[in-house]
Amino acid sequence: MTLPFELSPLAALWMAVAIFGAAFVRGYSGFGSAALIIAAASLVTHPLNFVPVVTIGDFLITFQQWPGARRDVDWARVGWLTAGALAGVPLGLWLLTGIDIDAARVVISVYVLAMCALLLTGWTFARDAGPAAHLGTGLVSGMANAAGAGGLPVAVFFAAQPIAAAAFRATLIAYFFALDLYTAPVLWAHGLVTHESLVAVALSLPLLVAGIWLGGRHFLNTDPQDFRRCAIWLLAVLAVLGLVKSLA
Repeated sequence: MTLPFELSPLAALWMAVAIFGAAFVRGYSGFGSAALIIAAASLVTHPLNFVPVVTIGDFLITFQQWPGARRDVDWARVGWLTAGALAGVPLGLWLLTGIDIDAARVVISVYVLAMCALLLTGWTFARDAGPAAHLGTGLVSGMANAAGAGGLPVAVFFAAQPIAAAAFRATLIAYFFALDLYTAPVLWAHGLVTHESLVAVALSLPLLVAGIWLGGRHFLNTDPQDFRRCAIWLLAVLAVLGLVKSLA
């Protein structure tokens, strides 16, 4: 069997571990899996290869998480974020598809590091954010989703406000569903969804489902907030490695 994206067997094993681990992180702490997968992919292939994979995969696993989340969704937030993302996704794709692989790695790595820094510093708003701030965050999120990491700015934005944990998680899940539903056809129109992408999705889906399920069972004796902080540090390390690879 020919592996997608001309991955070597060792690179494919790396990606399998990364996909399962990222799904476990998301299931355990609510932290987005897509950014972890893209950061890991940037070390072994062009990171844009895995953007359709994480977009379609994230859309599909939403159905797994939806039953436990739907009661707590803040639909007003979802609406404003999605409105901003409608303009952000095509703009982000236009920017990213116009640069070479090393430049793409640099852009993605620097962006991920900035988001990790904001999450780790515990930055907060002086007051509750209104529709305009949600619209702007959706725009940034949509642009970032061109690199498969549209969840990070929304996580930063929500973490800076007094949002209950259940609403935080549920609203993210609902927004990701809308974002991925819109992003996938745009990726297709840009020629980024290929036969290899669909093969990679098929191979990844069992790992995503198993990781989400195991993480959701909370087998570890660790507070989800502490676990999320460890995941952010892991993401930052992967981003630094990607940056080093692009500049070497």
